Amino acid sequence: MTERKPPGMSTQDWVRAQVQQAANAGEFDNLALAGKPLTKLAAPHDPDWWVKDFIRREQIETDALLPPAVLLRKEKQKVQETVARMRRESEVRDYLADLNKRILISIRDTTGPVVPVGTVDEEAVLAQWKAERPEPARPQSVAEPERPAKKSFWQRLFS
Repeated sequence: MTERKPPGMSTQDWVRAQVQQAANAGEFDNLALAGKPLTKLAAPHDPDWWVKDFIRREQIETDALLPPAVLLRKEKQKVQETVARMRRESEVRDYLADLNKRILISIRDTTGPVVPVGTVDEEAVLAQWKAERPEPARPQSVAEPERPAKKSFWQRLFS
């Protein structure tokens, strides 16, 4: 524990004396970052440093910070990629209807920057999706030998 500051000495002089005493004792030798610049001091001042540090540290996806209109525009640009992963036509139709509904709501309730986003042509996207899909392989049926028609109980009883 350090000693108390003498009454007649200024705080600045007392701190300098404490640091000098520790340096003479070798307490600052072999420090992990000795001789390396401090990263925060080398960079220019950024008033939003704490937000950027939080986003990096918590690994938050930065798309979540965008306005809804910009998010919808980005999603609209990736429609073909999204639809290509879907397996059923009903699934594609539901996704496109939901996307168009969200776009119309965004147009109606515009808050923030106005980003022009039009609706998606569902039929054109669906036609392209169908064109890119391979035809489903239909199993070839093996011809079974014809069996005589089975007689009903009454036909067997009275024959």
